[in-house]
Amino acid sequence: MSAHVPTREAAPGPWAAWSPCTAACAGADGPPVPWPRAVRRAGAFAGVLAGALADGTRLGRPDLLRRRARQVLDALGVRLRTRSTALSAGGRTGTLLVANHISWLDVLAVLAVEPVAVLAKREIGTWPVAGRLVRAAGTLFIDRERLRELPASVGELTDHLRAGRSVLVFPQGVTWCGGAGGAFRPAAFQAALDAAAPVRPLTLGYSRASVPSTAAAFVGEDTFGASLARVLRTDGLTVSLRAHPPLLPEPGTDDRRALAARAHAAVAAMEDGARRADGARTGAGGRTGPAARAGRADPTGHGTGTRAAHGARATRTGPDV
Repeated sequence: MSAHVPTREAAPGPWAAWSPCTAACAGADGPPVPWPRAVRRAGAFAGVLAGALADGTRLGRPDLLRRRARQVLDALGVRLRTRSTALSAGGRTGTLLVANHISWLDVLAVLAVEPVAVLAKREIGTWPVAGRLVRAAGTLFIDRERLRELPASVGELTDHLRAGRSVLVFPQGVTWCGGAGGAFRPAAFQAALDAAAPVRPLTLGYSRASVPSTAAAFVGEDTFGASLARVLRTDGLTVSLRAHPPLLPEPGTDDRRALAARAHAAVAAMEDGARRADGARTGAGGRTGPAARAGRADPTGHGTGTRAAHGARATRTGPDV
């Protein structure tokens, strides 16, 4: 249960993962819910967090981790739409799950379908509350400021995949306000190649009343408090998760960059079709209601809102992160 938090740099360097999105990209859509309902949501959210903290190391149990993720989405009034009941491709290895990154809710949406390990920034593990939760949930950490540690991080990821454990990675290295965003950084894909593990691309998107929404976006200099407040006051917010067919590394053909490009193309290819599906849908079929019913069929698309505000936001990374 973790999220990448973009940080400001003076200017994007040659190895920086960069996003044009600023806090101005994120905004409430439509009339807000009444304050009493938002306060009730906040109370329910705090209650779930307190329960997760009390779980301690038990939070790493798959059944409990899935249940807590669904409870958080329910508490916030966020619906989950997906056709998937599992995301791992099966077989003797784990699956490298790779997704576009929009919000701190992204991780919860994935864990609500299948509890997997998550690769996150190392500093998140030091945060007072979130740090305790992500460590208990079995999160893997990467230090993007220290290039010399990158081979060790890739090796740890490879070991997890070889041991049959699936891992979620956000290869963009920075959040975008919607859509497929920037190119996928290739480092994590080396682990899939080394472990001969399948790669499952995932497309995440947010909508409200069948219209793409940026209310959940967590970008630029946005604070978690401001982002949480927007989500608490947004009525009918839906997160859609589309799982694409797994990609199998092709020996002698794929290198990490080619595999990363194939995965990003799979995510990006869904944007136009999903946007048309969202626009045409009338609400019949596939609606899950509370997130705990995440396994039901969903013919809907995903939100791809992209506000026009731009700015220089970068997170310094290594050349492959």
